[in-house]
Parts: sequence; C-alpha cells; structure tokens
Amino acid sequence: MFSAAAEFWGTSRDYFAATAKPKFEDGQRRDFMKTHTVEKIGGTSMSDYRAVRDNIVFKNGRAKGEGLYRRVFVVSAYGGMTDMLLEHKKSGRPGVFALFAGADDEREWSDAMAGVRQRMEEINASLFADDVTLAKANAFIGERLDDAAGCLADLERVCQHGHFALEGHLDVVSEMLASLGEVHSAWNTVQLLRQEGVNARFVDLTGWRDGEHKTLDDRIQQAFADVDFASELPIATGYAHTADGLMKTFARGYSEMTFSRIAVLTGASEAIIHKEYHLSSADPRLVGEAQAVPIGRTNYDVADQLANLGMEAIHPRAAKGLRQNAIPLRVMNTFEPEHRGTLVTGDYVSDTPRVEIIAGRKNIYAVECFDQDMMGSMTSYDRAINDTIARFKGAVVTKDINANTITHYLASTLKTVKRIKSAINERFPDCDIQVRKVAVVSAIGSDMQVSGMLSRAVCALAASGISILAVHQCMRQVDMQFVIDECDYESAVKSLHAALVEVHEHGDAICAA
Repeated sequence: MFSAAAEFWGTSRDYFAATAKPKFEDGQRRDFMKTHTVEKIGGTSMSDYRAVRDNIVFKNGRAKGEGLYRRVFVVSAYGGMTDMLLEHKKSGRPGVFALFAGADDEREWSDAMAGVRQRMEEINASLFADDVTLAKANAFIGERLDDAAGCLADLERVCQHGHFALEGHLDVVSEMLASLGEVHSAWNTVQLLRQEGVNARFVDLTGWRDGEHKTLDDRIQQAFADVDFASELPIATGYAHTADGLMKTFARGYSEMTFSRIAVLTGASEAIIHKEYHLSSADPRLVGEAQAVPIGRTNYDVADQLANLGMEAIHPRAAKGLRQNAIPLRVMNTFEPEHRGTLVTGDYVSDTPRVEIIAGRKNIYAVECFDQDMMGSMTSYDRAINDTIARFKGAVVTKDINANTITHYLASTLKTVKRIKSAINERFPDCDIQVRKVAVVSAIGSDMQVSGMLSRAVCALAASGISILAVHQCMRQVDMQFVIDECDYESAVKSLHAALVEVHEHGDAICAA
C-alpha cells in the first residue's frame, strides 16, 4: 500500500526500491565521502510523523528530483518520552530513573515504567493502522521494556545486600532507560518508511544485549561499515552505548554527540538539525512573531554562547567536532521546509558589526562571595570556589571578580545552590555569602566590535526603567551580558531587541543562507 504522500508526488515503490547493494572493497567508501548529509530530527518534530515524512524525508516533493538517499537520519525519542524515562528536563518531575534512584518502594518506578509502556503503545497505535504491524511494533518495544524492568528489579534486590551500593550503578541505569526512547522512535520510523517504499535501514547503536563495550567511534564505524548511502536510508538511534557512557559527559545532549560523530566519521558534506522552530533573533513569544527574524548565517562561536544560556543549537562538544572537520551545520524548521534555515560555519563573520540575537535565561542564582582576605589570594580562593561548584555539578553561566569579591551566576536548583553555599562557608568561615535570584540577558553577534553599542544597550534598558545589577563584555566582542532582576526579564529582551535588532529592518532573515 502506498501513502498519500507518495502518490501525491508521483512516486512508486519501484522508484524507492533499493538496487542491489554493492560490495565494498577496501577504500571504496572514500567514493561516498562528502556526498551525503547527516540529519538529526528533534523529539517534537518526531512526534509529527506526517511532517517528518513529507517535509524532511520527501523534501516537500523535491526528493524526486534531488534524490531520496545519500542521507543519514539520527532520531530523538518522541517528544516527552525521555522526560518520562528519566526526569522532566525543565520541571524536574521524576521519571522512571529518578524514582528508581530515590525511592524505597518498587511500586513507584514500576508504575512509572507502566506509564511509559502505555504511552509508547498509544504512539504506536497512532502510527500503525494495520493490526499486524502494530502488534509487531508493540512486541519490539515491549521486549526492551521487559528487559529493562527486569534489570531494575534485579539490581534493586542485589543492592539490598550491604556489599552493593545502588549509587555505583545509576549511570548505567540512566543510559539503559534513555536508550528505550530512541530505539522506539527509530524502529517505528524505519517500518513506516518501508511502507512508503523507502529502503530504510534500522541502525541500532544502543548496544542492547551487546556483551562487548566499544568506544563511540568504534560503535559507529562498525554500524555503518556496510551501509550503502546510494540505495539505503539509515535511521540511527540518537542514543549510542559506549564504554565510558555518553550521558555521564553530555547529559541530555548525548544524541547531538552521536549525530556529530556520525557526520565526522562518515565524512558528511553537511550536518543538519531539524527543529520545530527557526533559530531567530529573539524568542517570538517575547518580542512578537512579526519582530523576530530568522538567522540566516552565524558561526560556532555564537552557537556556544547560546548553549551557555540553555538555548542549544547544538551541544558545544558536538559542535567542536564539526568545526574541526569543516563540516557546516544547518538548523532547519521542520514545519517550514522551503526556508533554508540557519547555516553555522566556523569562518562566518558578519559583513558589518552588529547584534544578531537577544537571548537570556531566568532562574539564575547569583552567589556572591565577599572576603577581605581574598585580596592577594584571588587565585587560590577562586580555585577553591570553582572546585566546590564542580563537586555539586553547579552550572556556571557567567562570573565576575574584583579585589575582594567573586560572584558566580549559576543555572542550578536552589537545593544545589544551598549545598554550594554551605560548603564554601565551611571552607572560608569569614566569607560573607549572599544569594540572589536574577536573570541574564545577552546581546550576541559574530562581530559586535562597533563603537557605542554598549552605550545603546544600556540606554535601552534604562529607558524601560530596568536597573542593571551587573554587566559583562569580554574582548572577544561576541556578546554583552546584563544581569537584572528576574521580574525585568521580558521587558529587557523586548527593549534590547527593539534597540539593537529591529532598527535595522533585516527582512526575511539576517544574512540569508
């Protein structure tokens, strides 16, 4: 049976059908270098299969002319699924992992696991109309869920013995649970595309029941060793099991690291991330849809500044690999397939110095440490405070220092901040520590070296009645940061966007890609 989309643009199963897979000789894979793209599809986009199929896979009808293959897709879990498996990324609401790690009662995490199973089967029912494929889909993910639940129950029993500590196994547990979301969406996508006549190939990087521990690079190279980019459409899991554990280093950015390494190791011509929004000059919900302008081109330096504010175009470590291998990154809006999106390269600098993005972050805690003994011992003082923050895994957004005061601005929970404060007080009993909830608003651009820009920004905030608690601008001239009261956050973004971006009337995009 062919889909409406396939019929719409005049395709047939024969058109998509794979030709006989060629056998690779040593070195032959070099022929495919730089001829394919690696594309990551985010969780919100994955939740809309019709948009993924029509706008991304079939390129809104252009795939017939441009070609369907020579692409690798790396997929995230369906929207909200990883939150259910681990914990909610923003609210911190516990999922299966958080309940397993902190609960004494098995029913808490097992009930949450049952909720995951129910939600996954609901998603399957919405995707597969025929009973046979639906049963096959439920059986596939059901086996993984049963395996995972069995492992958790066994581990819980073992750790009741005094010789075993649960804390020593939690990293592995979180990785095992996270893998369920990606393998669910990847397997489903392969089956759905095969129904459309696409020669989709399931690339399972989760290492499920794999007795051999591999590095990320070895796992990817082995999985793609015999993939024929010309006639196969690989659908890879965003999670990849590694000997060291991806989540320990990259937390929820693990799928971007998998995506980046696949692009590097297979020699992609371009890496593409499909999101549910454009990378824009500001949050349209704050400045208005009409005022926000999509960013056409930018560089990895700007992407790092956004990541620091929690607005990741891509995880900085993932971006590093792409930049070092001169692989351009394009961020596209799944729901506007005709828009070229944002092209991120290592060498881009705007033709004229300007502000391109106003971004920021609320729920920041300023931890101000004042001690007159700091004078003359700044380096050792600073090192001790940094070590304390690192011990509690505090996330530093920015910091400032003068002769006797060090202030760190932390994107961490109040519970973590209180632990950090207590530990610093134990280390430096005479230190006066003040904690204050603030917001950080930043003006960002690939080249902001223009006289008077800081003055215009300060004037814009003052005109809106906003008091600046602290201001930072480094010599690199890619951002200015303003620390303000949290209640002034929305007004600050609007004021800076109006004064520094909207006045230039950029049109459809700032430097269209």
